[in-house]
Amino acid sequence: MSRNKHGYNMMPQRPVKTIVKTKATEIPISDSLLDVMVDGYEFESLLHYQYSGVNLVDEIRRSIKEITDIRHRPVLCYIANVVKPINVSVSIDDSDDLPFTELINRVPSDIKDIDIVLVTPGGSAQQVARFVNKLRPRFNNVGFILLNKCMSAGTIFTMSGNEIIMGKDACIGPIDPQTPSKSGNYVPAQAIMTLVDDIKNRGEEQIKKGSQPAWSDIVLLKNIDPKELGNAISASKYSINLVSDYLANYKFKDWTHHSDGITEVTLEEKTIRANEIAKDLCDHSKWMSHGHAINRESAWAVCRLKIVHSESIQGMDRAMRRMWALFYWLFENTPAIKYFISDNYCVIRNFNPIKS
Repeated sequence: MSRNKHGYNMMPQRPVKTIVKTKATEIPISDSLLDVMVDGYEFESLLHYQYSGVNLVDEIRRSIKEITDIRHRPVLCYIANVVKPINVSVSIDDSDDLPFTELINRVPSDIKDIDIVLVTPGGSAQQVARFVNKLRPRFNNVGFILLNKCMSAGTIFTMSGNEIIMGKDACIGPIDPQTPSKSGNYVPAQAIMTLVDDIKNRGEEQIKKGSQPAWSDIVLLKNIDPKELGNAISASKYSINLVSDYLANYKFKDWTHHSDGITEVTLEEKTIRANEIAKDLCDHSKWMSHGHAINRESAWAVCRLKIVHSESIQGMDRAMRRMWALFYWLFENTPAIKYFISDNYCVIRNFNPIKS
């Protein structure tokens, strides 16, 4: 590999290989997925071919290079399977710490700007904090590129970036954490807190009218475990504090002037705005569901969170669509459940069901 003027490794150009033509009644054979993709129908076009001798890691790295050539900085991918339901967790957890650390460590020490392509259903906010603690002391500028879902803890992670780039079909999610109930099931912390607030408000209204709180509300309140409520409050505060801190320190780092181009933005204004966005993202009453998909338009309309549209960067939307179609195909046709991959690092976590 050679190093370009920016100092990071560049994959050599791959020669385009010939697609094998078979009889008209047979399905053509290709040794590459990227070479047969049709713009606008990236995934569907892959289904018209059989594949033989495909180097899947090489295909992913070619896709990474398409983005690298546009952004002129290293691209690190953390892509989880949000495509095909499987009987194993693909969320952000402690087991991700080592491969993600090694992924970062393979970036040359003189590089200060990177992009992270992130697809995840969510997971541990504590593990996200560990990721950020490894990234931000080392890199001056971190961009997050969102191809599809980036929910919950993944959303918290993106708030630590200087820039968030989203395609029109990508989404982030509410950051209200999920906490274990007495039954062992996980429930959105904000849902518990909203229920308690609703009961409290209804009870106060009844007392003002000289009546007793509703019997059904009293029963509900008695069935809420104080420990669950305490965990819900603590977890919500933790998520809000992380997002508020990340936005104020990183996302808003270059927000120096208001829209008039004259008035300077103060540190206090950054802090207030960051806290408002964090609370909005954690507000169950706004989203009603932990799994609510927040597209880039809603992120701005509801939270006033600035998102870079992929179409605004020449060639970026196409490169992102091609990469997502490639990973989508991989998740449907291989046992892979999570990728940690760059131009010089690769760990693929596979699903290996236990046979009875």
